[in-house]
Order: sequence, then C-alpha cells, then structure tokens
Amino acid sequence: MTSTASRPAVADGVKQGLAQLRIETPSWGYANSGTRFKVFAQPGVPRSPEEKIADAAVVHRLTGAAPSVALHIPWDRVDDYAALAAYATDQGVALGTINANVFQDDDYKLGSVTNPDPRVRRKAIDHLLECVDIMDATGSRDLKLWFSDGTNYPGQDSIRARQDRLTEALRETYDRLGESQRLILEYKLFEPAFYTTDVPDWGTAFAHCLELGPRAQVCIDTGHHAPGTNIEFIVAFLLRAGKLGAFDFNSRFYADDDLMVGAADPFQLFRILHEIVQGGALDPALGIAYMLDQCHNIETKIPAIIRSVMNVQEATAKALLVDADALAAAQRSGDVLAANAVLMDAYNTDVRPLLAQLREESGLDPDPIAAYHRSGYQQQIERDRVGGRQAGWGA
Repeated sequence: MTSTASRPAVADGVKQGLAQLRIETPSWGYANSGTRFKVFAQPGVPRSPEEKIADAAVVHRLTGAAPSVALHIPWDRVDDYAALAAYATDQGVALGTINANVFQDDDYKLGSVTNPDPRVRRKAIDHLLECVDIMDATGSRDLKLWFSDGTNYPGQDSIRARQDRLTEALRETYDRLGESQRLILEYKLFEPAFYTTDVPDWGTAFAHCLELGPRAQVCIDTGHHAPGTNIEFIVAFLLRAGKLGAFDFNSRFYADDDLMVGAADPFQLFRILHEIVQGGALDPALGIAYMLDQCHNIETKIPAIIRSVMNVQEATAKALLVDADALAAAQRSGDVLAANAVLMDAYNTDVRPLLAQLREESGLDPDPIAAYHRSGYQQQIERDRVGGRQAGWGA
C-alpha cells in the first residue's frame, strides 16, 4: 500500500503548504533561562543582541523556516536599532516582533498599566511607546504585549477600575502605531498574580482588541490555558472573527513551563494546526505571526530551537495531509467515526521522510540537528564567548 505522504500530488500539496510556513524564533530562547528558583548558565550563550541574532541565523540556515528573530526590550536594548536591523540582514535574517517588558521593575509590584498609582502607569505606558519607536527603527510590524498585572487578594484593588486603566493604556499605545503596525495582545490564565489576572483569557484579549480596532489582534500562547482547554476551538473562533494575530508555540505538562513545542502533547499541536490549515491561515497574506516562546532551562539552546522548528513543521505537514474532501463528506453525513478516522490517518502518517526530501530539494541537510552537530558551531561559540556577561532573562 502506498502511504498518503508518498502519493505525488499529495506530497506536492504538503510541500507547497510548508513553503508558506515561517517560524519566528525568540532572542531570549538563545539566552540563559530557568525557573523562578534558578537560572542555569550554559557555555557559549550569547552576551549581546548581535550574538543572539547570529545564533538565530544558524537556525534559519539549517531549517530554512526561521527567517526572523523577535526582540525583547530592555533585554535587547541597543544604542542603534537601525544598525542592529542591518546586522540581522547581513546575517540572513530579519528583526521581527518587538516584545515589551513591564514586569521586571520594582515599581510594577502592584501592576504596570493597571497600577493604582498614575506615576507607575505613566512609566509603563512610556515604555510601550518606546517599543513603538524601536519598531519604527527596525521596520518591525508587531508590538506584542503581555502584562503580569493582577491582584493577589480579594479587595486588593477594583477589578473594574483595572480594566479601565488597561483600556486607556492600550488605546494610547494603539493610537501611536503606524499604519502598517499592529498591537498583539497576549493573555495568560495566571502567574504571577494569585487571585486575578487583568488579561486572563482569550475572551478578555478579544474584547479589548475588538474595541481598539482592526490592527489590534490576539496572541495565543499554547501554555497559557487551564488544563483541558480546547485551544483549537479558540483558534477557530479567532480566525473566524479575523482577530488571530500571532502564536507563541510552546508546551507544558502542568503550569506554564515553556517547554519545546509539541513535547507534551503533539496531538494537540496537530489539532491546532489542522484548524490553521482549514482556515487558510498559513498564507502569509493573513499576517499571522508564528513564533516560539520557550525557555530552554536544561537543554542546549540552539538544538532545542531547531527541534522545536522541526516539531512545528511535522505537525503542519500532518495537518496538510488531512483529506479535506473526505472529512467534509463524513461531517455532512454525520459519520462520526469516518470523520475522526480521516484526522487520525493524517496524524499517524510518518512525515519525516517527506520533510527530509523537501529539505534536500531546498538545498538543506535532511537532518538539521545532525547538521548542527557536524558544523562545529557549538564548539566555536563555547570557545569564543568566554568572558563578558551572558544574556539572560533577568530572573
């Protein structure tokens, strides 16, 4: 029997779909990271934004699917952002999403943009506006906002007033954007606040984005949900509403662990990407930014990011293998088992040979991980990056 992935017409369709997939890697993914208890240093970790970009360029050269790197401010603050963008271009990648940081300053103990103190709110909003200035200098399209703002105890602050303050901050930031720039609002169920989180779920983010306007979009972080949440439903809903702007791909087993995407539940990743494919959302014209948001605490950074890119590619390839006509026919006829079988046939297909073939046809090594280990790059950066201050996420 010929496997689905080996039929020429089907294989060509998968290749065409994968050719559209672009995965942004995070600058902080190349730096030291850990838990709230400990950050583990590794040899060869970047000491500057330029070295992070150089590592991201290696990932792109080996996978052919990671052409941009996201920055996090102030972690990636430099004096000349235009020069940093030019350096990235010289390395073969582009600067992507600008991520704001209003959660690591002592002033933000009671919140940033929702803080009851107007001085603190002004400080936080000014940082968001600074990030838009950086977007202007780098040519970045997206400003991604995640707020750790919330409360620890009932009665600590007015829930409604905090939403009013959030609205005001988002409006001022949104109005500062250029015509081709977007505000991407991320949500998270909990952490670090224990009682309420000011943007806890997709509904809250969606409502704020709807009020702001068409250039405000929702970001889905796959680790930011309660256990058992049907994330693919959220994907389908936001796609239908035209409000899905970005993904932060990662994995978790219990709370938000930022593990490698697909590590905990590869079937969930497939289901999510099935909705992406069904909604035609691989098309770059739809503007959805697919990014890894991961903290590689104990594993070597660059191979872990390469593996994550490959995991997204494999799940996407399986989603592209779903026989859409057979699935629609089974759904129309109410044949529950047949419909499920169509999905499972695609999911159970081994797409690795097809992906290896696609890489070879693109002039890439069929095994990016093996190619990285053969390259000697890890040994080189461990030799060259001795001394100086290693980059870290500031925990």
